[in-house]
Amino acid sequence: MRFLVRDRLLGFGDDYWIEDDRGNKVFLVDGKAMRLRDTFELKDTQGRVLIDIHQKMLALRDTMVIERSGEPLATIRRKRLSLLRNHYRVSLADGSTELDVSGKILDREFAVEYDGELLAVVSRRWLHVRETYGVDVVRDDADPALLIAVAVCVIHLAEKERGDDD
Repeated sequence: MRFLVRDRLLGFGDDYWIEDDRGNKVFLVDGKAMRLRDTFELKDTQGRVLIDIHQKMLALRDTMVIERSGEPLATIRRKRLSLLRNHYRVSLADGSTELDVSGKILDREFAVEYDGELLAVVSRRWLHVRETYGVDVVRDDADPALLIAVAVCVIHLAEKERGDDD
């Protein structure tokens, strides 16, 4: 499953559609402006909220939280001691599962893995459309909405760290 994401998705307060590789609208990103923390919702085409994403307040390191139906789903932070590459840890709410996100985050070239197994690849390489990147979910049993939310969160955290806040 491949999804196309417009690069301006990270402009919180704006709404953007995420399309499948055939150009069909699949997810709506509903950015919430005028909030104390970065917040948005990932909705389906009928407007149902699938995932809530917000910045965790009062954290030592920048942290994004992903929730589904009001319940915590995942927490995303930059890994400590990752000097050469952008490296983020996604801790799922079950307490025992961690996803690893690494690569060139700001270039939109990175992978999401679980225990060494590839779940999704984020890349601009396949696309000719300007300011668009793809999220290629490689496992059929993976949660596309969660993986898209993870990709958006790590890009946002990397841009905040670099100082490119919207």
